[in-house]
Amino acid sequence: MSAVPASIELPTSASEPELPLDDVVAGLRQARHAWRERQHRTREAGGRELPSAEVLDAVIEGLRGALFPLRLGPPDLRQEAEDFYVGHTLHTQLHALHGQIQLELRYAARHTVQTAAREDGLAKRASELTRQFALSLPEIRRLLDSDVLAAFEGDPAASSVDEVLLCYPGIAAMIHHRIAHRLYRLGVPLLARMVAELAHAQTGIDIHPGAQIGPGLFIDHGTGVVIGETAVIGARVRIYQAVTLGARSVPVDAEGHAQKGLPRHPIVEDDVVIYAGATILGRITLGQGATIGGNVWVTRSVPPGTQVTQANSQQG
Repeated sequence: MSAVPASIELPTSASEPELPLDDVVAGLRQARHAWRERQHRTREAGGRELPSAEVLDAVIEGLRGALFPLRLGPPDLRQEAEDFYVGHTLHTQLHALHGQIQLELRYAARHTVQTAAREDGLAKRASELTRQFALSLPEIRRLLDSDVLAAFEGDPAASSVDEVLLCYPGIAAMIHHRIAHRLYRLGVPLLARMVAELAHAQTGIDIHPGAQIGPGLFIDHGTGVVIGETAVIGARVRIYQAVTLGARSVPVDAEGHAQKGLPRHPIVEDDVVIYAGATILGRITLGQGATIGGNVWVTRSVPPGTQVTQANSQQG
């Protein structure tokens, strides 16, 4: 590693302030070192060890085009060139994804009992995970087709399925989620969460990649929707803006540490409709065909076919 210069001098004009860069750089270096010591992290050679949000953003953009070439692909693409474009794009973006998977696996190995001596095994594991992800893309496309159709059929303002795919934030969020969920299931949760957060930033829809979502989900308007990690959503469910499928509390162990991964979010069965502002908390079940009215707070299971409104809700 090259030595840190004794001082940093930048050209300034008479109107520019004199900045104490030497002091700031030294202070930030001290803060970094203190953090690493507290986290018991040794110095790693070779630069950045974590996946890159910028790379993942490009990967997802490419995968969107490969999934829907004539609608989300390049503007000059012609139908006769679809397969060539899809193949070329997948070759490029899956190789980039492979690199990001390797970074996550290496990072996990460094911070567990595994060691760098298993580098060959990590490389083979990354290749296998990339292959499995690639093979899942046709199923992801079929699920997304069901989501697009559900939005078109569920929104009288939609003039075409193309409008839905091009314009609806709920569909953009679901493209990210279907990809993120597959990565989550394959065992690269950091990459999955980063993909989910890209969608969150773009759409205001926050879906944890662990959430299990069946075909035909329609998230209408979408802003402020939150779906937790262990939520299970059936087929043909409709959710409006500002709905929360959350946990009532975080369970802790005998030492007071949060217990992660336990089922703590709702189960939403097929054909449920949840209107704007509803808050559904805990490991409860909304039965098939139930309707949850706007701004309702629900913490108990709802039988199939039930309509819950502010007027009749007695949820505690």
